Amino acid sequence: MSKDNQTAHPLRRYARVLSIAGSDSGGGAGIQADLKTFGALGCYGMTAITAITAQNTQGVRGIHGIPPEMLKAQIDAVVEDIGVDAVKIGMLHSPEVVHVVADAIRRYQLPNVVLDPVMVATSGDRLIAEETESALVRELFPLAAVVTPNLDEAGWLLQRKIAGEADLDAAADDLLDLGARAALLKGGHLPGDRVVDLLALGKGDHYRLGSQRIVTHNGHGTGCTLSSAIAAHLALGEPLLQAVEKARSYILRAIEAGADVHTGKGHGPLNHGFAPVAQVIIG
Repeated sequence: MSKDNQTAHPLRRYARVLSIAGSDSGGGAGIQADLKTFGALGCYGMTAITAITAQNTQGVRGIHGIPPEMLKAQIDAVVEDIGVDAVKIGMLHSPEVVHVVADAIRRYQLPNVVLDPVMVATSGDRLIAEETESALVRELFPLAAVVTPNLDEAGWLLQRKIAGEADLDAAADDLLDLGARAALLKGGHLPGDRVVDLLALGKGDHYRLGSQRIVTHNGHGTGCTLSSAIAAHLALGEPLLQAVEKARSYILRAIEAGADVHTGKGHGPLNHGFAPVAQVIIG
């Protein structure tokens, strides 16, 4: 094929999303939830595993970090061959791992980075060392298109309790002051029949996204799934506000579809594959 024909007819490819996160042996969160979400939303999923966990629906039994040089090798291998349209970042267990990820984003100018600052599991088990928090803020907040903390994580980052919906606006703006370009503050831990999340695209440029609370014990991996769904929609070309809205719609339906299904003896997973779509081909 001539060069002119190659220019006129670019190669067809899938929308590509890379998850840089930890592995959940129980399959409900982490890398496993991310891959299920990417596939359900029509994207081609890839991984760079930061840590291996021994966990199930009842809790985390152990964490083994992947050496930073091996994490770097995984990212390099994927980016240099397949390419990336969006990145979801989950559990990063040490400052050294944070630096590897930040360096890769800068070197390859990776687009559409969604940072889920994972600090604690649904079961209440802490997943990262405390000293990693400051490295996350310093190195990754400025590189992310959006950060997606829940209220507990935002409280740790801001060193104060976020007690009610009235606190969301100030907390979101304070996350922007920490260096985030945009912040989705997830309000699911607040009491009440409705769940309200707040998306801050800039200081004072806020969008409240509300929905009826779904009663279920199967909430394991909701944060991982939401952030990976946002990354998938960004990879498909949606602007951030629409990507967040569509990701929330997906996760609400996934929670509802799996609300009364029993998996394990603790916090079960969502039904990620309730209505999968065909892989999207670009070009």
